[in-house]
Amino acid sequence: MFFEEEFVIWADENPIEGIVEISKKAISMIEEGPDSEGWNEQELELVWEAVGLIKMIAEDNEIDLGFITSPKISGDISENCRSAMEFIRSIRDHYIKDVMSAKLESLQSNYKHILRKRFAYEFSEGDLNRIQSIINELRENLTTCSLSDEHKRRLMIRLENLQSELHKRVSDMDRFYGLLGDAGVVLGKLGTEAKPLVDRIKELASIVWNTQARAEELPSGTHNPMLENDSES
Repeated sequence: MFFEEEFVIWADENPIEGIVEISKKAISMIEEGPDSEGWNEQELELVWEAVGLIKMIAEDNEIDLGFITSPKISGDISENCRSAMEFIRSIRDHYIKDVMSAKLESLQSNYKHILRKRFAYEFSEGDLNRIQSIINELRENLTTCSLSDEHKRRLMIRLENLQSELHKRVSDMDRFYGLLGDAGVVLGKLGTEAKPLVDRIKELASIVWNTQARAEELPSGTHNPMLENDSES
């Protein structure tokens, strides 16, 4: 036998990958064999053993190979070997795509599991959409307020950076809370004119706090003491 018992059992338990590996092993053994004129009895035995094993595993696992022409047996060794090798190569070429797709899916699943285990804050879809809207509203408010062009430009850049890095899962909330400092500066410069900007930033901070509190497993309804202090002031 050219294929060890342990390998045959594995191939039967993993039929698609198994028949591809049988095909690859047979092709490799033929291509690595000594150069000679024509085919010999040992090569004939190898390729037909591979054909038989592929068909047996396919039958055991109800895999239909009917779309691939089965090799024909004749009295000529070379013809038998060529026919068997054509079948084996067709099997490999057809199913190797399925094997690669399955491996890629498995790798993606494993990496996704690893990334999911990494701590992150996760916004709800509704909150994510609202944050996008708030950022757009802040841009509109900035265009009409009486801040200097340089100050507006800095705030616009901050908003653009925030929006470009906005995802459902984020590793920290630093950029969001940085806007609270900006709100204080704007309030100091504009007074009551700053109210639309400050209100939107406070709403954004409230969404961020609720998301953070949920991730940190704080009791429902826990308020951010920093926001409360800011409101009181």
